Amino acid sequence: MPAAPTALIAEDEPLLRAQLKARLAEAWPELAIVGEAENGEEALAAIVERRPDVAFLDIRMPVRSGIDVARELDGLTHIVFVTAYDEYAVAAFDEGAVDYVLKPVTAERIAKVVARVKARLAAPPEDLTALLARLAAHDGVREGARPPLKWIRASLGPTMQMIAVDDVLYFQAEDKYTKVVTEANEALIKKPIKELFEELDTEAFWQIHRGTIVNLRAIAKVERDWRDQPVITLKARPETLTVSRTFAHRFKAM
Repeated sequence: MPAAPTALIAEDEPLLRAQLKARLAEAWPELAIVGEAENGEEALAAIVERRPDVAFLDIRMPVRSGIDVARELDGLTHIVFVTAYDEYAVAAFDEGAVDYVLKPVTAERIAKVVARVKARLAAPPEDLTALLARLAAHDGVREGARPPLKWIRASLGPTMQMIAVDDVLYFQAEDKYTKVVTEANEALIKKPIKELFEELDTEAFWQIHRGTIVNLRAIAKVERDWRDQPVITLKARPETLTVSRTFAHRFKAM
């Protein structure tokens, strides 16, 4: 009897890592997850030690990117890139030598990836040298796009304050303003939610309602209410955030 296929998941956001793991369990139940990593350095060490058949690598990870890890592996395992950026996915798909899955990871997307990866497992991993060079050149920034927003100038009472975007737990539309909520304070900006979301890092911030954007790092847990809608509990604030039906699919596997 052939051994069960094995995989490692490298993703720095616990929520997204759990989602990918759950999707894989649904689409590929015989796949054994032999390791998880929060950054590229951990991923590289774990892959070299455990030799999984497949490595699911988030392209943007701390310490080393998924591209850096893949370059070091040099054909040691089959690679599946996980990304929120279509540019990476299109480049990888056009090359035809590597598989990818876009965030948020839906059942349909992961099913297609699993089918492709299963077909590849019978052959040795492809040489990704040329592809990795192309992806590295893009460096995760969409052509003509600005880098994600890092600071926000907001009104806090009668004063103006500079707030680091990483410190924001969530944004919420409030009349003609958008409320900026940190662990200790609430401030206001005039930028609409839609315009704000276009400037944020979509790897770190998800829109969960027409008027709400949440920082994934601020989430303590996600449960479901009596209507079967996801409800987010925050790590550092007492209020909860309800996910609208439009965006509920992002939390379906949790």
